[in-house]
Amino acid sequence: MRVVVVHYHEIALKAGNRGLFIGRLMGNLRRATGGCGVHGIRKQSGRVILKLRRDADWAGVRARVAEVFGVANFALAIRVTPRLPDLERAAREGLEGRIFASFRITAKRAFKEFPLTSQQVNEHLGTFVRTLTGAKVDLTRPELTVFVEVLPAEAYVYFEKIPGPGGLPVGVGGRVVALLSGGIDSPVAAYRVMKRGCAVTFVHFHSHPFLDKTSQEKVDALVARLTRFQYASRLYLVPFGEIQREVVLGVPPPYRVVIYRRLMARIAEQVAQKEGALALATGESLGQVASQTLENLVVIDAAVGLPILRPLIGMDKDEIASAARAIGTFETSIIPDQDCCTLFTPKHPVVRSTVEEIRRVEAPLDVPALVAEGVSRAAVREYAFPPARAG
Repeated sequence: MRVVVVHYHEIALKAGNRGLFIGRLMGNLRRATGGCGVHGIRKQSGRVILKLRRDADWAGVRARVAEVFGVANFALAIRVTPRLPDLERAAREGLEGRIFASFRITAKRAFKEFPLTSQQVNEHLGTFVRTLTGAKVDLTRPELTVFVEVLPAEAYVYFEKIPGPGGLPVGVGGRVVALLSGGIDSPVAAYRVMKRGCAVTFVHFHSHPFLDKTSQEKVDALVARLTRFQYASRLYLVPFGEIQREVVLGVPPPYRVVIYRRLMARIAEQVAQKEGALALATGESLGQVASQTLENLVVIDAAVGLPILRPLIGMDKDEIASAARAIGTFETSIIPDQDCCTLFTPKHPVVRSTVEEIRRVEAPLDVPALVAEGVSRAAVREYAFPPARAG
């Protein structure tokens, strides 16, 4: 029988909470592989085992498991009873059609009552494979590695370890509200927060009808992509143009961008309260633009009571772009659009503001009313992965 053997690493260090983490990982694997022919998931001695139907879509399973946070690596394996003749049969079956000049056996015996040690299994199967194929044993740079795992009730034989993304299963770390601009940075920040086990609700600020809907269309595509990693998402689309006009009427030009950011944080905080989220997250990187100097970040933080997580704070633009390419958001993020931050933006924004200074500048604004307006007028969209089948 062919199964998928999933290994985890960081979860194994969680001691008393390990069961919770593994349970969440199993639930996420079940959700991620929906519709691909997986018909059973179970825990097995430091592993998670996915049973495949005969008609399972292995390519689909492989692509989806490779994006499940908490997975260290996984493999398509042949499951047999833990007996030498059955291990030989599995090796013969798995090697059929493969061409290789050198190999090694890497056996791991989790079942200590098994009559052979791991080294003896290596030697026995090594002799079997060499006789069967004529290939030579090479322990340093083999063309093929045959992996064997021996457990009390079953054993697995496989020929490739496929890396997973690592991290923690989404859902074990609470909920975060991520401010999603549609640019390169914020989707990467949301991804990194998910990788640490947090479920993410998204908030996007747009300036339609003052600007076109391109930023909303981009964010729709970005959230759909990011939902592959957490399986269900909610997006709040906040109209921000009228709020910006009020800021323009009451705030000197150099301070407007920082005031925009403080208002966005306040609106996102209200969304967080509705969603039961414990923190906000942004794609800000220290010193990347004027609003992201250390002084201005302190001023933005002072506007809200929730912590603001900034997973990209020490990354440069090239590092962030590389991460965006890796997770599949880069091409969407670079589509030209009219972001709300380009509307009513001064030529020379303040670089080093203080909380006292900004509070004086903010005084003419009815901040609670502006925040309430943003929250009340927000449109909400729901996303799911795998998407529901039509009909």
